[in-house]
Amino acid sequence: MALGFGHIVNGLLGNMSQTSTTELNSKYGIYLLPNEEIDSGFILVRDVIIFTNIRIIYINKKDVTGKKTNIQNIYLMNIIDVEVETAGFGIDDSDIKLTYLKNVQRRPYNEILETVKFEFPKSYEISTLYQSLEALAYQNRLDINNLKDQA
Repeated sequence: MALGFGHIVNGLLGNMSQTSTTELNSKYGIYLLPNEEIDSGFILVRDVIIFTNIRIIYINKKDVTGKKTNIQNIYLMNIIDVEVETAGFGIDDSDIKLTYLKNVQRRPYNEILETVKFEFPKSYEISTLYQSLEALAYQNRLDINNLKDQA
């Protein structure tokens, strides 16, 4: 796929543009786990963020040719906090900041936390994504603290 002018402008402004799940599956389906399905995805010039039913996949193309690729994962079960900043006037964008457990054992009082921020174009309705991620973070907190019955 050739990058259109909109992708380039969004890339220069530092935010992503949404792309189809069909396109994402054809290009990045090789990185999916069995039974993993792409829900949505965004492109930032050469980098890609993909939301699946299991994880968030961040694909970072390296070097001039883009053949060298770094793939990072945030498993949905490890997201514990979500912050959103909506777009204002002018060229502001919206962003979501996720805090997640980096350690494999999901136990209270033994956390290794990491935070990542993703920027989205002002035209993208970020509230739906925020609500989904926040509900997920809340459920993860209940599970980690063994408070399942209080939900």
